[in-house]
Amino acid sequence: MVLDTNLPNGTPAAKYFNLEADYIFEIGLTPNRADAASHLGVVRDLRALLKRDYCLPSVDGFRPGSGRTIEVEVENSAACPRYSGVSIEGVTVGESPEWLKKRLQSIGLTPINNIVDITNFVLHELGQPLHAFDAGRIAGGKIIVKTLPGGTPFVTLDKQERRLRDNDLMICDGESSPMCIAGVFGGAGSGITESTTAVFLESACFSPESIRRTVQNHGLNTDASFRFARGTDPNGTVYALKRAALLICEVAGGRVASEVVDVYSQPVAHFEVKAGWKNIDRLIGKRLDRQEITGILQLLDIEIAGQSEEGLQLRVPPYRVDVQREADVVEEILRIYGYDNVEIPPHMGASFLADFPAVDKEKLQRNLTQMLAARGFFEIITNSLTKPGYSGKLGDARPGEDVEILNKLSEDLAVMRQSLLFSGLEVLAYNLNRRQKDLKLFEFGKIYYKKEGKYREHPRLALYLTGDVHAESWRSGGQPVQFHDLAQAVSQILYRTNAKNIETADATLPVFGYGLAYRLSNREVGQAGLLKADITRTLDIKVPVFYAELDWEYLVKAYSPRVVYQEVSRYPEVRRDLSLVLDRQVSFRDIETLARRQERKLLKQVNVFDVYEGQNIGAGKKSYSVSFILQDENQTLTDEVIDRTMQRLMSAYEKELGATIRK
Repeated sequence: MVLDTNLPNGTPAAKYFNLEADYIFEIGLTPNRADAASHLGVVRDLRALLKRDYCLPSVDGFRPGSGRTIEVEVENSAACPRYSGVSIEGVTVGESPEWLKKRLQSIGLTPINNIVDITNFVLHELGQPLHAFDAGRIAGGKIIVKTLPGGTPFVTLDKQERRLRDNDLMICDGESSPMCIAGVFGGAGSGITESTTAVFLESACFSPESIRRTVQNHGLNTDASFRFARGTDPNGTVYALKRAALLICEVAGGRVASEVVDVYSQPVAHFEVKAGWKNIDRLIGKRLDRQEITGILQLLDIEIAGQSEEGLQLRVPPYRVDVQREADVVEEILRIYGYDNVEIPPHMGASFLADFPAVDKEKLQRNLTQMLAARGFFEIITNSLTKPGYSGKLGDARPGEDVEILNKLSEDLAVMRQSLLFSGLEVLAYNLNRRQKDLKLFEFGKIYYKKEGKYREHPRLALYLTGDVHAESWRSGGQPVQFHDLAQAVSQILYRTNAKNIETADATLPVFGYGLAYRLSNREVGQAGLLKADITRTLDIKVPVFYAELDWEYLVKAYSPRVVYQEVSRYPEVRRDLSLVLDRQVSFRDIETLARRQERKLLKQVNVFDVYEGQNIGAGKKSYSVSFILQDENQTLTDEVIDRTMQRLMSAYEKELGATIRK
């Protein structure tokens, strides 16, 4: 570094650069704590913890002027409950003073100019987003808060043209021309420039639902939208406005030119919450002094509207959007009181411990996860929120009505899923679009629906296969996955869960072109098959996809951890093969079912090892080569017994299935 200075050698660099020692504390916020996304929000918590009061910067010096006033009209009060503004004239836009730039840089912000820097400073100080307009560029001297027709073009501050949706809340001028996407991003045509001499300063409260929808529509995430989307304090707009106006006058040489315009037709009410002493004590784990509880709540700005032997009637300020239930109130008490201050009982007996379940479902799920991973499957975890249109494609197989989200982020995430199918197909589509074509995926997840007025949720296990079974190599080419690859994986899952005596039938779900339904104790536990092309085309997937969905909740209930060991028989097995020519519609399941019905004692296993269709056996026919494993646990089978058994099987096939036995 080359320094131009007369300071003597050894002078601390901090003195030359005019640096001061400072401390910066980084805090981690959970998404529900929008109220703490500012210095004031953190101070509120510290007051409750340390029981020390705080004071806000004074705005007593704010004096409204008698100059030009910008009129404000709010057409959509549901999306904009409160809109405050004030005009400031005689400003000189330029570089911010050193103290302001250092404050912003210390929290990772880049200084822009003295007007914009003040709005950012107050945003992080108080948690109230502000926006500064060039007052000279507000046509008609009027602000209108409204929505515009879908497709209206709008150029934002980043010089990009965006097409508005019909539900995007906009800040428009007197000619209804858009100037700003409300609470999200400013416009290039009304922003502060070096030639700006008059400013209209906006301080508003926007509906979180409206902001979240707009953010999702345009993919815009800003410091302002982060706070508005979670909920800001509707009662803090005017104070923040005055605070920013005084600072602008200080750093930009302006003067307040108008009264504060404040459109607040329907004040936002406090949240009314009841909290019973019994539940407070139960959830905390100990009985706290009642005065200590009320003291904590009051330090958190939660008003005690009533108190009785049963509990408290509370009024929670609107800026605490995360405290609307009794459990939320208990959490507030406990986090200030201190989790570590709830003692563990000195004596713990067996009755203190929870009962251990007969089946450890987490361990069972972990074992299955390891098994599927060993078979080349990858686990996925997808969003439970999905598109409303997906459930309609399930047809009659829909378990119930959609569970709609009240504060939905977007129309694409408006309901809870009724099947794991489509969320997994989205993962397949994402990978296929990136040339990852050989995919074996599984997911443990829940489905949700409403039936007979009650909300229900059930765990499911889903499998997805597409592409080749094995990667192409010099030893063998690529072999496309088949239904039997999926069926084998399902069979292994059922085997690992000790599901015995499984019966199969044709799949009935309308999403399958063909497949199997699995039944255990006269209850369906899942279906597997090839998805129809019109289902996969929903996600623009053009390759065959095999899918299975199992009732994981029922499999866990039916699971028995008891392992039964059986001695290896001293008497040998005998194998006999048959070649059966049958009508094409006859399935191997029909062959196996008939065989087990004819011979229940000696028949241990039935397997098909070859299937042939061709001109040599006639049209509409196919040939099965089937092996039969016979064994008697008590003695060695004789040729006479074996021949008699096989003759009985052949007669049954000829009579009931119309089979021709090939020699």
